Amino acid sequence: MNLKFSIIVPVYNRPQEIDELLESLTRQDFQDDFEVLIIEDGSENSSEEVVKKYTSQLNLHYFYKENSGAGASRNYGMQRASGSYFIILDSDVIVPPQYLSEVKKALEEKYTDSFGGPDAAHPNFTSLQKAINYSMTSVLTTGGIRGKKKSVEKFQPRSFNLGLSKAAFEKTKGFSKMKAGEDIDLTFRLWENGFETQLITNAFVYHKRRSTVKQFFKQTFAFGTARPILNKKYPETAKLTYWFPSLFIIGIDISIISVFFGYWQLLAFYAVYFFCIFLDSLVQNKNVKVALLSIITTITQFYGYGLGFLESKFLKK
Repeated sequence: MNLKFSIIVPVYNRPQEIDELLESLTRQDFQDDFEVLIIEDGSENSSEEVVKKYTSQLNLHYFYKENSGAGASRNYGMQRASGSYFIILDSDVIVPPQYLSEVKKALEEKYTDSFGGPDAAHPNFTSLQKAINYSMTSVLTTGGIRGKKKSVEKFQPRSFNLGLSKAAFEKTKGFSKMKAGEDIDLTFRLWENGFETQLITNAFVYHKRRSTVKQFFKQTFAFGTARPILNKKYPETAKLTYWFPSLFIIGIDISIISVFFGYWQLLAFYAVYFFCIFLDSLVQNKNVKVALLSIITTITQFYGYGLGFLESKFLKK
């Protein structure tokens, strides 16, 4: 199998992130050639000088274009890439040394025209970043859908760590104009065109995510608004589970109101749940501060996604 990887990274006003990502790519144990395309999406704070630092170590191509969003920037990069297989990364990830080797190994064992990889928290991440990573990946919060074994056959890759063959890109035309949920939209169109996806569990990246609770809320709110749009566009993919965050936050509000009327049992249920979040995060991260913050980030995630879902479902035309 002749696999030549082209790594596509859109960036907007984050030169420090590009510096960390490119540094990690110089440490790959991968023996084959690969190229990296940095797509500057109309940034005021350019990454060009940072990119120049690595031109002697990596096969680098830098492009500056008018701002059009991450999806269009990824398409822009894939249109100009020379590889046979594209790897899409967000600018806020760090790639472990074995990443490309694991991708190649998995594709040679079982080839699919698209793949997704999990994300993990680097030991050097802040406590809040580790807590956000926990909330986004835990079985107790998202069901572990970003890296659960039994989801492999119908895995929905996410754009922070996604692979796509040149053939699949040419057939599907890549990402749509959606500002959120564009990666899931791409997955559905891949399936409609007969392409398979898979989860490569060993092809993980360290994902720094948003640095504040407010930014994390805005991100999950955007995820929530995208889901009803996707459900309408692809009705056969709609599931009852997509309502869970909205029902969860409605239940919290009702339980708090119920306390004033002498009924505390429902609130006790939520208290037990969040205590389980604390214990599970404590076991995984071995840090009390991260465990406490995991409760806050989990609440933020549910409220962000749940409110976004309800607004998109009932208030937007």
